[in-house]
Amino acid sequence: MKRNRRSTSTVPLAPAGDAAFAPLYDSRMHWPIRRAQCQVAVRSGFQSVVGMPFERIALSWWRAGLPGTSTLEKFGLPRRAIEERLGDALILRVDPCELIRITDWRGYAHRSRPSSSAFLWDGEWDLRRGDLRQGSRYRFISDLDDHRDDLRRTERFRELKARLDAGRPWSSHQQGILLDSENRILTYLRVYLSFLDDMAVRGFDARRGKDQLGVAVSREGRLIKINRGLHRLAMAQRLGLPSVPVTVKAVHREWWETVTQGATGEEALTRVKVRLAECLPETEPGPLDPSPT
Repeated sequence: MKRNRRSTSTVPLAPAGDAAFAPLYDSRMHWPIRRAQCQVAVRSGFQSVVGMPFERIALSWWRAGLPGTSTLEKFGLPRRAIEERLGDALILRVDPCELIRITDWRGYAHRSRPSSSAFLWDGEWDLRRGDLRQGSRYRFISDLDDHRDDLRRTERFRELKARLDAGRPWSSHQQGILLDSENRILTYLRVYLSFLDDMAVRGFDARRGKDQLGVAVSREGRLIKINRGLHRLAMAQRLGLPSVPVTVKAVHREWWETVTQGATGEEALTRVKVRLAECLPETEPGPLDPSPT
């Protein structure tokens, strides 16, 4: 039976989708994509109407030194409002080949993880590091580059083909794609290879991709990668680009206290802004790494 596929001109762009994946859209993915879009719209709407106004008020309260300032700091300060306030001061340029350590949450109780809504992170998260050089994204990108003349030889092709042969083709409602044929698997891999080749010619484009390259500042003032943007970082590492922009999403409370030295409000933010420019990527393994690197 002929499958009912829509033309690429009517493809609904998935939340984490890219127009380059349009040829892989299938009408059977239509409603999963719509549901994902609705979920994103609800979260975004709530954040716009409730979340951000509340965070702005909380940050203004803290900056003014009104009663409850210490409580706001205890809860980590509102991340998005601080991002809005500090703006480009949170964007640093680093050598991607030095940004090799990432937070490793394996074996770390979920309830003990810091909140993504907070700018100040407590805990031992910065002492538990993975090595991006051994990560799945770097292996994936390197494998594509090594076998660009025959993508069937890549590890990812074998994995996706095994799923296809088992009757469980890989799909993603976040990306809006369905890999239910060998040809589609190869197209999927070629798209990622085209991203790599485009970066080789045009350099790193911070506007490309859904997420920024987020990092967090450790207690020692070192930059540790957090999730999101890992494929693009792996490409920059594979190509040996001289620098990429990363955005500070959180800082360890101990580093914050060392830098601010008891200051609060605008004075604290000014001190943090100055010291952020000195932060460099962490390159060493952590004392609490779940497994040897």
